Amino acid sequence: MPSILLHSPLAHFAAATLYMGLAAHFWRTRWRGALLDQPVRGLALWERSWLAVALVFHGLALGMGIFPQGDGSMRFGFAVALSMMTWLAVALYWIESFYARMEGLQMLGLPLAAICTLLPWLLPGQHLLANAASLTFRLHFLMAMLAYSLFTLAALHAILMAVTEKRLHRGRLTPLFAGLPPLLTMEALLFRLINIAFGLLTLTLLSGVLFSEHLFGKALPINHKTVFAVLSWLIFGALLVGRQRYGWRGRTALRWTLAGFAVLLLAYVGSRFVLEVILGRPA
Repeated sequence: MPSILLHSPLAHFAAATLYMGLAAHFWRTRWRGALLDQPVRGLALWERSWLAVALVFHGLALGMGIFPQGDGSMRFGFAVALSMMTWLAVALYWIESFYARMEGLQMLGLPLAAICTLLPWLLPGQHLLANAASLTFRLHFLMAMLAYSLFTLAALHAILMAVTEKRLHRGRLTPLFAGLPPLLTMEALLFRLINIAFGLLTLTLLSGVLFSEHLFGKALPINHKTVFAVLSWLIFGALLVGRQRYGWRGRTALRWTLAGFAVLLLAYVGSRFVLEVILGRPA
């Protein structure tokens, strides 16, 4: 890989351009035009390859944002957090698309990924993570980001389901929406994502407690980040219990999913946004 791509904004722009180019392609071939009369199909080999290249450039941009000094220290502000969440969400979509048809998520996820790819370049954070060299911390960090990303994918999936259900009730299904899997199938996929993400969030909270005790000799501090993370965990836990015991589904499940995701965003991204952008404080 040319070094100019590793030490300049080109990786950000390359990833954003690839994401938007692929989104435009899906718009023309999946959402409008004469090709809508053709059967809905999964990703073609060249489309998967295009998306994989975009993910590589996005990953390079993330690496420059998180490890700018190359000495193991980690810089992680709200912009990098959003960028990593969308990167992992798109990567998980790319993997999941081999096993389940997830049409429709492209037009929701790819433009969002393009925007979030540019955010760390436009709004470079100055927040240095303490104890970044600790293996315990890195495992905690990895689980947290995977949980965030899976919940991001679940939220996008819930939005797609809500739009599909609304169009179905109005009798205005386009060929794309008509070609999506049945709502029950999409709902099963949604809860599979939520179950895995909830497990990761649970491990994140537990590892956070252990990490805090190991380094500082005290349990997880009670602050806005902890409160919102626990509140989100309670919302998703209640959703899973309601699904299991009371058969929650449809709009009820979608509302709980989006509410839990909104609260989860406030746990880190929202607080970092207030500190870094509104208050202008690096820490």
